[in-house]
Amino acid sequence: MIHVEEQPEPKHFDAKVRAKGLKHLKSRKIALAKPLPPKTEINSYWRDCLDDLYRSYNGVCAYLCVYFERAIGAGSVDHFIAKSTLAGEAYEWSNFRLACSTMNSRKRAYDDVLDPFEIGNGWFRLELVSGAIYPNPGLPKDRHSSVQRTIDRLGLDDPGNREMRARHFQLYLDEMYKPEYLRTISPFVWMEAQRQGLL
Repeated sequence: MIHVEEQPEPKHFDAKVRAKGLKHLKSRKIALAKPLPPKTEINSYWRDCLDDLYRSYNGVCAYLCVYFERAIGAGSVDHFIAKSTLAGEAYEWSNFRLACSTMNSRKRAYDDVLDPFEIGNGWFRLELVSGAIYPNPGLPKDRHSSVQRTIDRLGLDDPGNREMRARHFQLYLDEMYKPEYLRTISPFVWMEAQRQGLL
């Protein structure tokens, strides 16, 4: 993972998502500052801003740090603070993270995943040939542990993700990816290759 800079709320977001959502919660008598009641389903107005979220974050999954094509339907709105935890955050742009469907399904309502908006670059490191991801050994103990928990929770070091990152780097080495394309398609790999003096 790398730091993700929070992008401004689109000008039509309030009318398109927030106003409708808050009105819906009010009509259901759902308290904004409390968790959703168990088994409560609410209208998914956040889906109406998925195109905006995708454009704002250049199609890059906030957790996996790779570009995905919107046309294949793999994108989703992750609520960083889960809807089940705080109902009032269900329709807030600042609580949305662009996520591929795999990462969103793994994160779910867990609260032990680091926020891409708050992490620092360099907290996560890569072994580029194998694609392995690991915490920066120089991190303080508690931060090192939180990075490892995030890796474990999201399966960031599973075989498929390792292979993908290693393949991206190898395609760069084979001159099939130019540096700027690597930066677009796999920004974490690009950043680590740059840090290691391999670009």
